Amino acid sequence: MPNKRQAAKRARRDERRREINALHVSRMKTAIRNFKKLIQAKDLETAKAKLPFVVSMIQHAASKGSIHKNEAARRVSRVTQLLNKALASNEQK
Repeated sequence: MPNKRQAAKRARRDERRREINALHVSRMKTAIRNFKKLIQAKDLETAKAKLPFVVSMIQHAASKGSIHKNEAARRVSRVTQLLNKALASNEQK
């Protein structure tokens, strides 16, 4: 329990920020999860069309401070590599 009025206000603000950050991270993770499901299902054309949306969700979370910008860059790199690898293996067949 906060002892001062300012500490109570800070606790209320921190709780609101925590919920907002959780929302951004949850949306981002859901987009990535759905993207990975498309790749596993070999639906590469839909996955290719969905990549810009996934990247924008990751960058949005970073711009709001919910995740670090380096984490965002790493996640973008990984989903892009995943798609490129799937496309390359599909071309070889």
